Amino acid sequence: MSPRSAVVVGAGMAGLATAWFLQEAGVEVTVVDREGVAAGASWGNAGWLSPALTVPLPEPAALKLGAHTLFSPASPLYIPPRADLRLARFLLAFTRNCTHRHWRVAMSALAALNRGALSAYDELAEGGITEPTRAGDPCLLAFTSPAGRAALVAELDAVRAAGQDVAYDLLTGAEAREQEPALSARVDAAVLLHGQRHLNPGAYVAALADAVRDRGGKVLTGLEVSRVRDLGPDVVVLGSDGTSLRADTAVLAPGAWLDRLAAPFGVRTPVQSGRGYSFSLPPEGLPGRPTYFAEQRVVCSPLGDRVRVAGMMEFTAPDRPADPRRIEAIVAAARGLLPAADFDRRTDVWAGPRPCTADGLPLVGPTRSPRVHVCGGHGMWGIALGPLSGKLLAESIVTGRPAPELTALHPLR
Repeated sequence: MSPRSAVVVGAGMAGLATAWFLQEAGVEVTVVDREGVAAGASWGNAGWLSPALTVPLPEPAALKLGAHTLFSPASPLYIPPRADLRLARFLLAFTRNCTHRHWRVAMSALAALNRGALSAYDELAEGGITEPTRAGDPCLLAFTSPAGRAALVAELDAVRAAGQDVAYDLLTGAEAREQEPALSARVDAAVLLHGQRHLNPGAYVAALADAVRDRGGKVLTGLEVSRVRDLGPDVVVLGSDGTSLRADTAVLAPGAWLDRLAAPFGVRTPVQSGRGYSFSLPPEGLPGRPTYFAEQRVVCSPLGDRVRVAGMMEFTAPDRPADPRRIEAIVAAARGLLPAADFDRRTDVWAGPRPCTADGLPLVGPTRSPRVHVCGGHGMWGIALGPLSGKLLAESIVTGRPAPELTALHPLR
């Protein structure tokens, strides 16, 4: 039977989008979060809606970084050296998935989502979400050499081969500087990527939460969920403070904290925190369009009167204190490429735990309980894929018919 009520655990993009689309079907929703709206990975990320770049994180190139690089705080991919058996198991599974064959299989699954990712945002806009997504100028992907660009161009062509529309132009360094005068002479090649968008992720998720409230939903913050129980006819979500919330169904979307709540319902795929870092700068000396320095793994996103500079992937526990050396690593990587930027005027310094899976695919769908569902594990792509995941999951919950796009994302895989 179609549920009449739902509790969604997690007030990030994935959880709130699921709640919004459940409301579209007439379901009464309550959203709970351990901290607040967009308090996890949603607030300070780069905010790119880039289906052409939404690819599996495990890839052969990840292995080329080498073990010595992974333990350097200046590396784009960093693993703090400490004894962590759970992380070791995740990394072993991640390594096993870093093959060309797995990448193609996982890319096929993501392509099915990517083709509908932007239309899900259009549907939210038509439904009254006031915070805009921005199409604007094409994205610029900058490189220090044509050789460095070759791997990304090959990846874009592989994404196109998986069934997506990917349109791009190749630029010389001089042509790139004509597009973006802020770039230094070190930029010797670029890709102009068409058809993507970007947004202010914190503002957008806040607008989504407001829309859920305006339509009669509840958003309860500062409530840490300790357990979810399936009672047979319904479920109960239990808070660590003794709060008890009953509903016909529950959706688990707590980001990097998914494992503990989902494991009792048969979800064995671990979700590992892959922390990203960002800060904001005044726009002077920075790109006026979304720009990605792919070799350095640094992104610049214009957000009105400031530019967000983001990057890094740090596999560590989600509640560990942020490492200030990672911010310095972003600055060191970007300074020579943006010589006029004043990196000493940093504000909004942020670190957030992205929920990553070892096979690079999200976990979206039912668990062993027909009343408990999962929407998470999107890694770096929670902003890009969160609304579509929420839409497809909500439709599956209400109709009882799983969407074909979710087959490869089954939480019990």
